[in-house]
Amino acid sequence: MDDLTEIETLRRELNQAGYEYYVLDNPTMSDYDYDHKLRRLEELEAAHPETVTPDSPTQRVGGEPLTSFSQVEHQVPLESLQDVFDFDEVAAFDQRVKGVAPDASYVVEPKVDGLSVALEYENGLFVRGATRGDGRVGENVTENLRTIHSIPLKIPDAPPHLIVRGEVFMPKKVFHALNEERERRGEALFANPRNAAAGSLRQLDPKIAASRRLDIQVFNVQLAEGITLETHLESLEFLRSKGFKVIPHYSCTDLEAVTGHIREIGDNREQFQFDIDGAVVKVNRLSDRVVLGSTAKFPRWAAAYKYPPEIKASRVVDITIQVGRTGVLTPKAVLEPVRLAGTTVTNATLHNQDFITEKDIRIGDTVLVRKAGEIIPEVLSVVMEQRPEGTQPYLFPTVCPVCGAPVERDKDGAHIRCVGAECPAQLLRNLAHFASRDAMDIDGLGIAVVENLVSAGLVKTPGDLYFLDEQDVAKLERMGKRSAKKLMDALEKSKEQDLSRLIFAFGIRQVGQKAGKILATRFHTLDALQNASLEELTAVDDIGEITAQSILDWMASPQSQHLIQRLKEAGVNMTAAEQGSDQRFAGMTFVLTGTLVKFTRDEASELIESRGGKSSSSVSKKTSYVVAGEAAGSKLRKAQDLGIPVLTEEEFLKLLE
Repeated sequence: MDDLTEIETLRRELNQAGYEYYVLDNPTMSDYDYDHKLRRLEELEAAHPETVTPDSPTQRVGGEPLTSFSQVEHQVPLESLQDVFDFDEVAAFDQRVKGVAPDASYVVEPKVDGLSVALEYENGLFVRGATRGDGRVGENVTENLRTIHSIPLKIPDAPPHLIVRGEVFMPKKVFHALNEERERRGEALFANPRNAAAGSLRQLDPKIAASRRLDIQVFNVQLAEGITLETHLESLEFLRSKGFKVIPHYSCTDLEAVTGHIREIGDNREQFQFDIDGAVVKVNRLSDRVVLGSTAKFPRWAAAYKYPPEIKASRVVDITIQVGRTGVLTPKAVLEPVRLAGTTVTNATLHNQDFITEKDIRIGDTVLVRKAGEIIPEVLSVVMEQRPEGTQPYLFPTVCPVCGAPVERDKDGAHIRCVGAECPAQLLRNLAHFASRDAMDIDGLGIAVVENLVSAGLVKTPGDLYFLDEQDVAKLERMGKRSAKKLMDALEKSKEQDLSRLIFAFGIRQVGQKAGKILATRFHTLDALQNASLEELTAVDDIGEITAQSILDWMASPQSQHLIQRLKEAGVNMTAAEQGSDQRFAGMTFVLTGTLVKFTRDEASELIESRGGKSSSSVSKKTSYVVAGEAAGSKLRKAQDLGIPVLTEEEFLKLLE
C-alpha cells in the first residue's frame, strides 16, 4: 500500500477507535495498538505535510465531549502526554530535557488507567468538576464527582481559586464485585475498570454513580491563586495537606533512578488498587517546565512510558468448563504456572467453542499467553511445532457439567448454555428473576436476601421458596422476625399471581412478559401449555418456531417437571384469570408512543389487554390505533404514512370510558 492510502486507512481506523473510546466508552482497539498506529501516522504525515488535515487524529488532544452534560471550558488545558515505548526513548527524553535544563530532576508516577478530571475550588469549596474532553472543553460532571468520598468538598486554608487534576478510577475489587452483580442480573459485563469508571462518571443519575464506588488519584496542581510552588513534589505535598488522595510517586535525581522506578512500578502493578497503563516521568522543578514549554499537543517536560504486553509460552494441562449464573458454559485452559504482568498465571479464558476450534487449542499444546488489557489472561495462539503426538480436538460437553441438563447453542450467537430450570450454577439469577416485579413480584426478596437464603442452604430451587420456615428465615443475617414475617406474607400473596406471570418467572428462553400473557390467554392452564404440541404453539400469534421449541424443550426437562410439581404442592396458582366481561378491544392492536401523562405504558397496556385488546411495540398495517403522547417520534410518523388512526391521550381515555 502506498503512503497516501496508508495515511487515509490509519486516519479512518484511529478516528473510529477514538470515537469508541472517548465518546461511546466502548473501546475495540487496545491502547498499545492505538499508540503504535498513531506513531506511524505521525511519521507519514511528517513525510507528507501537505496531507495533514484538521480532522487528523494527530491534530487532536483527545475525544469530543458528550452532549448529555453541559460543556466546561478548561481555564488551564488538560494536556495529554507523549508516549515512549522503550528505555532508549526514555533516555532520548532525558537528553532533550537536559539540553535545556542541565540539572533537572524527575518524579515518576504510575499512570492510572481511568478518566481524567479537573476539580475546581473557590475559597476552599468544591464548586465544579469536569472531564478532560478534548483537553480544552470537557463535560460538567460535578454532581457525580461529589459522590466520590475521596474528593474533599471543602479544604482548609485554601487559596481563593484552586484547580487540581486527577484520574477517576474504579478499584479492582469494586469492578469485580460490580461485574458479578451484573452477571447475576443477566446484564452486559464491563470490559475493564476504565470502561466501568467512564460509564459510571457519565451517568445522568448521581445515585447510580454513587453506587459504583469510584475513587480518584490526584496528581497535578493546574492553578493555585496566590500560592507559590517551586517543585512538583512540593505541589503534591500541598495537595496531600489539603486532604486529597495523592498519586504514589518517586523522586529521581538521574536517568538510572527513573528507569529503575519505571521497572519497579511495572513489576508491582498488581499491588495497586487501580489498573495502570504505564508510568509517567515529569520534570520536578516548575521553573524548568516553563522554560521547556509545550508543543501543540504535548508538554516537553513529561513523558508516558507504555509497558509492552508480556507474551509468554505455557502448556495446556487441561480444559475445564465453568457454568456462569446465566447458564453460559465458558471454557478455561488450565496452564502450567507462568509469570505475567506481575502475577503468576495458572488459568486463561478460552471464550467459547468457536474460539477453541478456530485456534485448534488442545490439551497438551504449548500456547502463547498474554494478559488482555493487563487483567484477564488469554491464549493468543498454539505453538504448532511443539504439539505432542496423539492430541485430540476439544469438543464441548453435550450436558451441563454442574446439573446434567442438556445444553444448547444460542440461536443468535456463539454461547452454549445450560437450560436446566434448577441448575445450581444459575440459582441466584433464577431466584432473583422468579421473584422480580414483572414475574411473581415477591416483595422483599431482593438479591441480598436471595444470597442469604442460598448461603444458608435454605433454598436450592425456586420451588423451595414456598416451603421456607419463618423461624429459619428470621435467624438469617440482617433479617429478624419482622422482616421474616413480611417475606412470608409476600410469598403467600405471590401464590395468587396470574399464570402469565408464572410463565414469565420460569425464565424460558425467548419467552418474555408479552409471550407469557399470550400463552396464558391461549392455553388458560399450565397443564394445557405443558401438553401443547409444536403445531399448537406456533399457531399462537407472535409465537414463532424457535420460541415454541424452547417451550417444548423446557417443559420436557426433568428439572422443569420437578419445579412445576414443587410449585403445585405449594399451592401456586397455575390458571389464567378469567377474561373480563368488557371485551371492547377484542381483535384490536394498539401501539403506544411518546410520554403519557395519566399512566405509564405498562399501565396503559394492562388496560388494553384487560379489555381484550393487544399492545404492540411496532406499527404495521394490522395496527388498529396508535396512542400518541408527548414527544411522539417515528412511530407516529409511520402511522400517519400508513393512514393508521392516531389517538391523543384524551381520546384514548374516552375509549376506555
